[in-house]
Order: sequence, then C-alpha cells, then structure tokens
Amino acid sequence: MCPSEVACREETACNGNMTIPRDVLLGNGQLTPDDVIAVARHGAHVRLTESTRAAVRSGRNRVEELAATEDPTYGVSTGFGALATRHIEPDLRAQLQRSLVRSHAAGTGTEVDRETVRALMFLRLRTLASGNTGSRPETVDALAGMLNAGITPVVYEHGSLGCSGDLAPLAHIALALTGEGEARDAHGARVDPASALREAGLGPVELGAKEGLALINGTDGMLGMLLLACRDLTRLLRTADITAAMSVEALLGTDRVFAADLHELRPHPGQAAAAANMRRVLAGSGIMASHRGPECSRVQDAYSLRCAPQVAGAARDTLNHAETVAARELASVIDNPVILDDGSVESNGNFHGAPLGYVLDFLAVAVADVAAVAERRTDRMLDVARSHGLPAFLADDPGVDSGHMIAQYTQAGVVTDLKRLAVPASADSIPSSALQEDHVSMGWSAARKLRRALDGLNSVLAVELITAARALDLRSPLEPAPATAAVRDAVRERVAGPGPDRYLAPEISAGADLVADGSVVSAAESVTKLD
Repeated sequence: MCPSEVACREETACNGNMTIPRDVLLGNGQLTPDDVIAVARHGAHVRLTESTRAAVRSGRNRVEELAATEDPTYGVSTGFGALATRHIEPDLRAQLQRSLVRSHAAGTGTEVDRETVRALMFLRLRTLASGNTGSRPETVDALAGMLNAGITPVVYEHGSLGCSGDLAPLAHIALALTGEGEARDAHGARVDPASALREAGLGPVELGAKEGLALINGTDGMLGMLLLACRDLTRLLRTADITAAMSVEALLGTDRVFAADLHELRPHPGQAAAAANMRRVLAGSGIMASHRGPECSRVQDAYSLRCAPQVAGAARDTLNHAETVAARELASVIDNPVILDDGSVESNGNFHGAPLGYVLDFLAVAVADVAAVAERRTDRMLDVARSHGLPAFLADDPGVDSGHMIAQYTQAGVVTDLKRLAVPASADSIPSSALQEDHVSMGWSAARKLRRALDGLNSVLAVELITAARALDLRSPLEPAPATAAVRDAVRERVAGPGPDRYLAPEISAGADLVADGSVVSAAESVTKLD
C-alpha cells in the first residue's frame, strides 16, 4: 500500500476532459464520477486500502455474531421479501444465500453493455467495501479481482424494478462470482465463469451469511448509468452549442441575441454558458459580418436559432441537478439491512430508486427537446423558402439531386422516438413480492431509456453537423468563423463536400462518430475554449 494510503494514480493519456487513472483506490476519500467512468469505460483497476479492509473485517465480525444467536435477523437467519417471516436454521443458511442469488438472477431481454455492467460491479464493490454490509474480505477481494481481470458477467436488460435495488442485474453478477451463470472475458468472448475465476486465481466464491443479499441490494445500476449518461450529455450539449452556431451562421442569422448583457437579464447559469459558447464559436465569422449592415432587413430569427441558448441552457441546468443527485448517491451506502457504526443492524428503505428515477426521466425530457430544436434548424437549412439563398435541400442540382432531404427524415424519425422515450418511467409502479414490495421506482427502466435517448441525440446532432458543414461550404466565398471552420474541416476529413448525391448513410455514420468521440468539441476548442 502507498504511504498514508494515498492513491497511486499513475496517469495515462487524457480522454477528452478527463485524465484516466490506471488505479482507483477504494477507501481513500469519496469516490468521484471520474473514478467510476475510469473503471467502467476505460478499464482502470481497483485497489483497496488497509483501512477499507479493516472496516470490512469489522462489519463481517458483526454479521457472524448475529448468525450465532437465536435472534432473527433479516437476511441472515430469515427468508427474503414476503418470506421474511421464515426462520432459517444454521445448517440451511449457506443454501439460503445460494438460492437467493440463483432465483434472483432472472433477467431477460437484450444483453446489457459492458461499461454499464462494470459500473454496476464497481459501485456494488464500493458499498461492500464500506463495511456496512457485513461481506467477507475474500468476497470483496474476489469482486475487485473480477473487475481487474476484465471478467464481465452477462446481465440482461429486464429484471429490475428499481426497488430493493437492481436485484436481477446484481444477482447475475453475484451468480458469476460463485462460478455459475454466464460471463465474458476481457476480449468479449463468452466464458464459463468458474473457469475464468480459477484462471484469475479468484475462486469461485462460496457465499457466507448475508452475502448474497449484500451483493444484490443496491441502486448501483441506476447510478452507474446516470453517471455515464451525465458524462455523455455534457459532451453532447457542448456539441449542440457548436452545431447550433454553425446553423445560425449558415442561415445568415444574427449573433447579437447571444450577447452576455441579454442573458444577464435572465440569470440561468446554463443559458449563460450556452450563449457564451455560441458567441465564442461564431467570433470572427466573415459570413456573419456580411449581413450586419443597415441593408439587412431581418429583425429577428426563428425560435430554433434565437432561443438555442435557452433550450440548451435549460438542459444544462437539468444536467447540473442530476449530477448533484448522482453525487449524493455516490456518497451513499445502500443495503438492507445495514450495519451501523454502533454495531446495530437495521432495516431501511434506502434502496428505493426514486431520487435517481426522477432525474433520469428529467434528463430524457431535456434530451428530447435539444434534439427537437436541432432538427428544426436542419429543416430550415434545407427549405429554399427559409434558407436565405441556399439551394433546395442543399442539393447540387435540385430535382436531379435530393441532397440532404432524407437525412432530415432520419432526424425526424429519431426525434419522434425521443419524444416517446421522454415519457417518464418513474411515474409508473407495479406491486411485487406478494405486495411486500408494493411501490417501486422503475429507475432501472428510466436509465435504460435514457441511454437509448442519448444515442438518438448523438444521431440528430450528427445530421445537423454534416448539413451545417455543407451549408457553410455553399456560402463560399464568404468565410466562416475560425472555430466553425475548424469543425467543418474535421467533418471534411471523413465526409466529402458539396456535390452530386452520394450514398448518405455512411456520411451520417461518420458524423455520428465525430460527435461521439469528441472530435467536434476538440476541433472547436482548438480555436476557442468552451464551457
């Protein structure tokens, strides 16, 4: 261990705005979203401090004391959920934990992506490492070892109601830890969990008293997906400011509406940040300068241009609220029952996912609206009646060529899907476990649909990106701003400029890659800093 348990975080290459640590240390202060992203998305390894191990041993000692008494303790000497009234004899308690994990690993549907499962594993490990769950040190070490070895249990999309934690998804992870179920290795190949664990020197693990329950009773899936979504949406909102600015420029709009003094009249911080980004991106534009004189008769632009900072800003403020909720949950210990610092064991309802479900749904609303206004800007660039001199559909020979006509159809189809994904999951509930669990959060469902919504926003912004880049080229010989020119040039490295119709799907895909990998933001920031 490092002196004074200071994290030895050897830095690797910077990824966007994040420097990725090779090691994330558990037990050296509060974890950050960067820690979770590093483990989940970038494969950083996890290590435990000695103080963490001491806390785990102390919690385990308390569970073993309880297991030795005749007093009923939920999850130690009783059944679960509606079966909690059943007293379990000592010789059946190991079977109790195995049965719990096997029966709760009941997921179905599409396999969940690797980074979400790794986030799920890491966040459950964080709670086990607190010592408040009563897990054994060897079980904690085995879960950390699975992460570090790149062994990823197969988890299915359906099975969590977002209450009593993400039970089925976590149970699939716990099952793999015991050598059963399904898993993938570091290269993504299907492997037998027992063989993979043995090869990594980790087990399989034989669960002790309460450990099955401790492994599955948390909001870790909801939280993991929220943290990943917040990171992705931060990038997408910066991208939306850039593509909006490119559209305003291409449509001969005015940048006066983005002035700081106007936005100070309505002091929403997200709005101010979005407007500032658009001002910076448009600074020095020859296209904008070309129509600033008294001969320009246009008094104000359409809402999709003029109100871009208000929409993107509201999304930013929503994101800020979601990040606050995520930070609180990241500081939480979620288990039931939980071992308190005085050694008492108490049942509680902290596993209820309502705080996460609400903000996951709120973000989906914001995502749908940011996409909707981007689609409206794209449509204006394609409409000869509203594009102020651009050719119809930006086609090379309108009528013979269709240009980007159907790219906007694609946008519209995605936006329609996003509106459906904005319908809140957390407003729903369905009773389960013989009415013992009679109100649930549906937070896992809210998280899954938000992940799909972010993919949709990425596609919508990609279409606006390649359309605006084409429109800027068609304004030649007028020169775009240095920042928008840099973005346009980045697009041109993968997508050809204006010309006769071509196979369009690969160009949209290339634009989506530029948005997703941060190239759009990086290109703009090669000229100016963005908020």
